[in-house]
Amino acid sequence: MTSTPSTTALRRRIVVIAAGTVAVGALSAVAPAPVIEAASAATTTSTGIATTTATSTVTAAGQVAASGTASALVVSAPVAASAPTVRKAPVVTRVTTTAVATVAPYRFGTVNYAKWWAKRLLAIRYHVTSTTQFACLVTVWNRESHWNYKAHNTSSGAYGIPQALPGSKMRTAGTDWRSNPVTQIKWGLGYIKNRYGSACGALRHMNSHGWY
Repeated sequence: MTSTPSTTALRRRIVVIAAGTVAVGALSAVAPAPVIEAASAATTTSTGIATTTATSTVTAAGQVAASGTASALVVSAPVAASAPTVRKAPVVTRVTTTAVATVAPYRFGTVNYAKWWAKRLLAIRYHVTSTTQFACLVTVWNRESHWNYKAHNTSSGAYGIPQALPGSKMRTAGTDWRSNPVTQIKWGLGYIKNRYGSACGALRHMNSHGWY
């Protein structure tokens, strides 16, 4: 069979294509296929941190081979600490009372000293501020002792400004009844109040009987 020029050219093209196909196959077997690596991706969750690393290999033949490792780290969310309870210290109110000594404007033991205290105690203890009642008291005790807190009746045993009989009766007003005119006055005013009602009542009894 005789070949025409067109047939010969066609055969040459087929041979070239076949040779190219064989070359490509040989190259695929010898040279490594190009690799396309995908970027790593990392995601974070609200309960922790999860990290995933993956590598994808794409060959020229269109096959994809995935290889890689995945690791996860779980971190517990911090628990809010409860605020410590603060206890307030109790408020302590302190009341300081300062005792103020009452000082008479007269020398201790004198007649004016005793009269000053008698007038003061009449007003404080018995609410008596009448000058008449105080004048009656002054008259009674002038006759009894002249307001001398050391006055002692040796015949009867009466003692002190009110001439208590016996003097130890005044112990109910204080153990210092022998030496303190104020203690004697406290007892004497109580005696007059309980027995006669008032100093003027005691004076009336004294005027009619000679004693009270």
